[in-house]
This record gives sequence, C-alpha cells and structure tokens, in this order.
Amino acid sequence: MKIKAEDCVFIQVDIQEKLFPFISNNEELEKNLIILLKGLKLHNIPFIINEQYKKGIGETIPSLRELVDEYPHFEKTTFSCCGNEEGLAAIKVEGKKTVILAGIETHVCVLQTALDLLEEGFSVVIVTDCVSSRKQKDKDTAIQRLIQAGVIPTTYESLLFELTANAKHPVFKEISKLVK
Repeated sequence: MKIKAEDCVFIQVDIQEKLFPFISNNEELEKNLIILLKGLKLHNIPFIINEQYKKGIGETIPSLRELVDEYPHFEKTTFSCCGNEEGLAAIKVEGKKTVILAGIETHVCVLQTALDLLEEGFSVVIVTDCVSSRKQKDKDTAIQRLIQAGVIPTTYESLLFELTANAKHPVFKEISKLVK
C-alpha cells in the first residue's frame, strides 16, 4: 500500500514532560519528531494530539508543543488513544483511512492504539524512528508485534518522501532541507 497525504491523519501519543527524560534515545527521538511534524505540516496532514493523565505526566514537551498547539488535544487515562470516545471520534471525523502514529511508549500506548485502530478498520503506519520506550527491548518487541498484526513500519524520512512522491512536488525542496 502506498501512503498518500490526502488519505492520512497523524496521531501523536503521549510525548510528555515527566516521562520523556526516561525514554531510550530521547534526544534523537526529539530531533526525529521535530522533523516529522514539520514535514507532515508541509503536507497539510491533520494532527490529533494525545496526552496521558496530564496531572501526573505533564504537558507535551516544549519543543513539540509549539508545533502542535493549534491542533486538537485529548487527555486520556486509557492506554489506547481509542479508549477516549472524544479522541476516537476526532480520528473518525477526519474521514481518512490511514493513521500515522508516533509517540511513547511503543509497547504500551502506541501498541494498544495501533491495535485498536486496526480493529476500527484503519490502515496504520508506525514511524519506527519516532517511537520509543524506556527500554529498547520493549520497543523492538512491540514493533515486531505490530508488524505481525498488520501495521506498516516506516521511518520519518521514507514517509516524508513517500508523501511527496515527486521532485516536482511544491514541498519537495523544503522536505529535502528538513531531512539533511
């Protein structure tokens, strides 16, 4: 399946201040997420931002907050973003068939969200260099499980160029600058 911008909605999962410092390779993850978000914005992909129990885990990290403040935010206590009825309704109202996922932790909230989205009939794309967990083994195992379940793995650079599709696309030069 080829991933097309007009078919996609992006879900950011729980990239929050009090958990983020404990996440494996968090500096690289943050850099990758910033590039992904900027690239998805160039393609006018709608965003849905999820935050797990903000009182305990805090807000979205500042470097991402400024990129996502304009989009709908949903607080949740369920691990799956689909467990929040308002959040699931927001995904459905976008009318897209493909959901791009990034966030933390891969083996808990990202995994359960992806599995629920599959059950809801969506195609799910996981950006493997834009997800992480506290332990690398948990991330790796979750990605294997997700692939076996039918989730499409990709990287932020591959995804952004797939969405661009052509060197003559109006955002090609900007995407190229982002990934260098």
